Amino acid sequence: MEIALKQTNAVTMERVEQLIQKANEYTRKSKSDNTIKAYQSDWAHFTAWCEQYGQESLPASPETVMLYITTLADEGYKTSTINRRISSISKAHQSAGYKSPTRNEKVRELWNGIKRTHGTAQQAKKAAVIDDVRRMVDTLGDTTLDIRDRALLLIGFAGALRRSELVTLNVEDIQITDDGLTITIRKSKTDQEGEGRKIGIPYGSCRETCPVRSYMKWVEVSGIKSGAVFRGVTKGGNVKDERLSDKGVARVVKRCAEAAGLDPAQYAGHSLRSGFATTAARAGASDRAIMRQTGHKSRVMVDRYIQEGSLFRDNAAAKIGL
Repeated sequence: MEIALKQTNAVTMERVEQLIQKANEYTRKSKSDNTIKAYQSDWAHFTAWCEQYGQESLPASPETVMLYITTLADEGYKTSTINRRISSISKAHQSAGYKSPTRNEKVRELWNGIKRTHGTAQQAKKAAVIDDVRRMVDTLGDTTLDIRDRALLLIGFAGALRRSELVTLNVEDIQITDDGLTITIRKSKTDQEGEGRKIGIPYGSCRETCPVRSYMKWVEVSGIKSGAVFRGVTKGGNVKDERLSDKGVARVVKRCAEAAGLDPAQYAGHSLRSGFATTAARAGASDRAIMRQTGHKSRVMVDRYIQEGSLFRDNAAAKIGL
């Protein structure tokens, strides 16, 4: 909720207005842009539903919320989407100074029933493990677009970077050393305060899949001296000034996957990050080393990749004589 201007004398009025404006700006930045957009989209959907069914949206009654989430479940929405909508409704009520109807016991019981009925497992995209990445890179040639895509795939994979981290990289964030690339990630999903962290990407043993050499080649060909590392490329091979979007990263991964004979529907931008963790686990890298590269602060999320990569390492079923 934004700060309201209280009455004060004319001498301090202008300064107070400036402080209020600044405070409201800081408050809005307490959440990432993507989170704010998601809240706005969810709230718009809920208010439109309320208008259609003649219900009050703010404040909404617990019964209204129950009818709404039942509609979503009945229409086949994923439980993860419904959960986010519930959170958005709660945030909107709290921001407006109302008690959240989502905390009502009947709403909670209904939500638990929906989860038990439809399940909560997420349908994650397939991890692009090392063999997949090699196949993708093998499809790329020497055009400006291909050189960019090769650098993007290899740095995204070796750095275990999120799409948002890839597209916000600037030339100033990357140092070329004798050991490889030292990359400073200024801000990420789990670092909204912008404390930053550094990761190292070493030279690859194979020139064709070396992330360091691919980056150097991209910078040389593109002529980029500062600012965004990954940018759009025109059909004529000209490098644009605009930064590549996170959706652009997903399109690159899907396009290269399809060219490599893989199913593009199973791959997305996150496939590079999950593929690194899975590949590293299969290769015997420690949990700590994997987390240092991915930036995970707890093992809850990274455990899924580590466990998947370790399914056939020291597998008991391989020792029973089948």
